[in-house]
Amino acid sequence: MLQIGEFSRICQVSVKTLHHYDKIGLLAPAEVDRFTGYRYYQISQIDEMNYIQRLKRYGFSLDEIQRMLTLSDDKELLNVLRQQKEKLRREQQEITAVVNELQAHISVYERTGDIMTYQKGYVIEVKNSPAMNVLGNRAMMGVDEFGKYYGTLFERVPKERVTPTGLNGARYYDEEFNHESSDIEVFIGIKEKEKADTVIEPCECAMTIHRGGYSTLSEAYGAVVSWIAENGYEIAGAPFDLYIKNQFDTPSSEDWETEVYFPIRKK
Repeated sequence: MLQIGEFSRICQVSVKTLHHYDKIGLLAPAEVDRFTGYRYYQISQIDEMNYIQRLKRYGFSLDEIQRMLTLSDDKELLNVLRQQKEKLRREQQEITAVVNELQAHISVYERTGDIMTYQKGYVIEVKNSPAMNVLGNRAMMGVDEFGKYYGTLFERVPKERVTPTGLNGARYYDEEFNHESSDIEVFIGIKEKEKADTVIEPCECAMTIHRGGYSTLSEAYGAVVSWIAENGYEIAGAPFDLYIKNQFDTPSSEDWETEVYFPIRKK
């Protein structure tokens, strides 16, 4: 048996952490002296402690680790690990993209002396948006939930025997944007007008193309809204995005293309 200090030193975790793990039921000492209160751990618990530490490095929360320790189904545990690997892979891609964006920003700033140059690189044009027959899914949703709502739309494609056009997007109806919950409609274009939920008619828009990940789409929105205000127009409807190139076309977010449309009218 190992006293708590010895166990702490071997596993390289603080005594305070061990007390916390005991309190939440994650890792309890094998024995507690009822007279002195001293805590003792078995040698075999070193492996369990190291396993917990490894899961923490993988990015699992203590609640998630506690659940994983109770899993007896090897397939379920393997699935959890694979999902976490995919999550970390996406985060790694996002960090790589952010580092590249930062380097590009630094380079432009060094060349121009203008810290805001990145938002001035958008070309805004007035054009009619395309006519689209769409299957739509409108709900109060967070941006991170797009995949779930798109999933239900793509499930309908074979069931309803429709032909996707490849033109997919999202419309934003709220005046104020909330990343966690906003009134948003995701949609996929289809060829069959008679089977569409909605027909999005062409309208005059201020449009620009955003190249890169979705986390910086606000820069494109800012550029379009500024252009509208400076050129005697006003917003005349819900803005929307069309995803021309996305993760299904290329794995690198730097190569993604999104067309941003704001319906407009002359003041």
